[in-house]
Amino acid sequence: MAEAAMDAVRRELREFPAAARELCVPLAVPYLDEPPTPLHFYRDWVCPNRPCIIRNALQHWPALRKWSLPYLRATVGSTEVSVAVTPDGYADAVRGNRFVMPAERRLPLSFVLDVLEGQAQHPGVLYVQKQCSSLPTELPQLLPDLESHVPWASEALVHKDHYENLYCVVSGEKRFLLHPPSDRPFIPYELYTPATYQLTEEGSFEMVDEEATEKVPWIPLDPLAPDLARYPSYSQARALCCTVQAGEMLYLPALWFHHVQQSHGCIAVNYWYDMEYDLKYSYFQLLDSLTKASGLD
Repeated sequence: MAEAAMDAVRRELREFPAAARELCVPLAVPYLDEPPTPLHFYRDWVCPNRPCIIRNALQHWPALRKWSLPYLRATVGSTEVSVAVTPDGYADAVRGNRFVMPAERRLPLSFVLDVLEGQAQHPGVLYVQKQCSSLPTELPQLLPDLESHVPWASEALVHKDHYENLYCVVSGEKRFLLHPPSDRPFIPYELYTPATYQLTEEGSFEMVDEEATEKVPWIPLDPLAPDLARYPSYSQARALCCTVQAGEMLYLPALWFHHVQQSHGCIAVNYWYDMEYDLKYSYFQLLDSLTKASGLD
């Protein structure tokens, strides 16, 4: 009986890839002739987990015109960079019963370019690479030649808190101040330099600015004690206040602004669900854009 059940599982597993291909996997990676809007990118590609190749997305990058070997020599040739060195060009690869990572060297980029062009010799194959932000940390001179992020992708994937939230309080209580999305014209935003707390050996905290990162948009006022002299429009916003007790659940809709306080020792559990990118998303994006364009922000 158990073996028959296992055979059925194996059969289903073998059939699953073909069924998935027929349902949602394209025969070839499709091309887009221009960058999608954030909405289309998320709806048509991110949500269905489908790859695509996007044309005409980098045409405005100076790097496409400037990054020749002579330009790199002149701009960053003397800079030492992290170089992966392997005997055959395969980095982080299995060799026999080993997973082999490359040797690492610090070499002037001009020397690496000499090796690539056959003007100098070095054992093995050289590969300029460094995990996690190699350009900002090793070659910041090149950053002006490209964008610090892809705006339409950042808006779809990063700069959002668009989730349906079921907020379940297990013990204690949570106090919420909520604003509906329609209050957006009365809610100010400002840009802030990102920083991180660091704990010193003496036990105090230091704020250290993040380097080579963009400023973060955030709401500047305290809704419990708003500075209405500086942000007079906020007086027209209408908050909903509620307290969620132990054993209660709050449905916090996507796109709602919220400020939360809690009792000492409160325990709560969140259940997050991706919002549907339907008309309410489009309406809020329009409201947000109009708020910024009108100078209310």
